[in-house]
Amino acid sequence: MEQPFFYRKKKTFFPFAFFLFSAFFAVLLISCNSSFTPKPQGYYSISFPKHQYKLFDQPGYPYSFEYPVYANVVKDSTFFGETTENPWWININFPEFNGRIYVSYKEIGKNKFDTLIKHAYILTGKHSSKAYSIDDSLINTTNKIHGMFFSVGGDVATSNQFYLTDTTRHFLRGALYFDATPNADSLGIVNQFLLEDMKHLINTFKWRN
Repeated sequence: MEQPFFYRKKKTFFPFAFFLFSAFFAVLLISCNSSFTPKPQGYYSISFPKHQYKLFDQPGYPYSFEYPVYANVVKDSTFFGETTENPWWININFPEFNGRIYVSYKEIGKNKFDTLIKHAYILTGKHSSKAYSIDDSLINTTNKIHGMFFSVGGDVATSNQFYLTDTTRHFLRGALYFDATPNADSLGIVNQFLLEDMKHLINTFKWRN
């Protein structure tokens, strides 16, 4: 006599269910007797070169400074697709780190000094939405260079910025950027390394006239 449908399904289902339960119980026993250690997120190891410098002192430029031998200086003739207002804008490229210091120069007189200071703070403040801190430090060097250095904490596009001026004729602004997604953890060690180069640039900076 043919067995009812539900009984045939029940009979074939029971061994399969028992197998699943046994497998689950075995895994549970193994997991209870083993320790789990989560792996921390890692980043690529970076080998840094020795800090060594050379002089940037090109004819016609109103300033000079020392920059790392592992960097190169390139003239910047455009700013967001528009021609720069003078020929003394440059980029200091760090090919090994996919980083770049954008350097812009303004003449006081053609531009109001107060306005230049205001714009420097505004450009730094644009990163405040993703920053957890913005610290500023006065710059006064033995070469009579004055200005301000900004350190921005968080996953921001630029963590280190500065401006330099003599308050009467010259105004220069620099900002370090990377060709990478902003990440304070992965870029922190590179930012710290290049911070030393930025400090050296500032401490050796001179106006030529």
